[in-house]
Amino acid sequence: MRKLRFLLPAFAAMLLAAGPALADKYTDTISLFKNAGQSGAFFGKSYGYAVFPTIGKAGLGVGGAYGEGRVYEKGKYVGDTKMTQLSIGWQAGGEGYSEMIFFQDKRSFDEFTAGNFEFGANVSAVVITAAASGTATTTGSTATASGGKKDASTAGKYDKGTAIFVISKGGLMYDASVSGQKFSYKPLGK
Repeated sequence: MRKLRFLLPAFAAMLLAAGPALADKYTDTISLFKNAGQSGAFFGKSYGYAVFPTIGKAGLGVGGAYGEGRVYEKGKYVGDTKMTQLSIGWQAGGEGYSEMIFFQDKRSFDEFTAGNFEFGANVSAVVITAAASGTATTTGSTATASGGKKDASTAGKYDKGTAIFVISKGGLMYDASVSGQKFSYKPLGK
């Protein structure tokens, strides 16, 4: 019983310490984009943004993608978002990537957070060239990407109120399109 009294506080402390680590995937992804070439400049000139730490995409003729993210308004976390994508056409393989969507103004932010938002056929993303690594062990696998001013080359601008950037986390796929992505939004507390 004495051991349990000492182990229980230690276990609780470990859980509390792990909480921030779980949320760090968003902080880490935001840091990658802040330090990756021209995408970093968008943080200072955008009304808000949506960040997706990992989007998984796979296909062979017919493909799909899915990712969960967070939405920020003026730097403050205001809600959660989910992205789905279905595509038909020439594609093969699978990949994982991080995605950042910047909203130029309140109008574009409100369009995204109004409910169901979708990228049309002519929307494209700036692909940031950065280092990526991954490991696989018997306890699981991890994938990370790193971007910095020295190893990332980007060029981006707003198109109809949004600017989209992606950083590859690994995989090989012949299609890197963001057109057809559909987003749902859920504000905090709902």
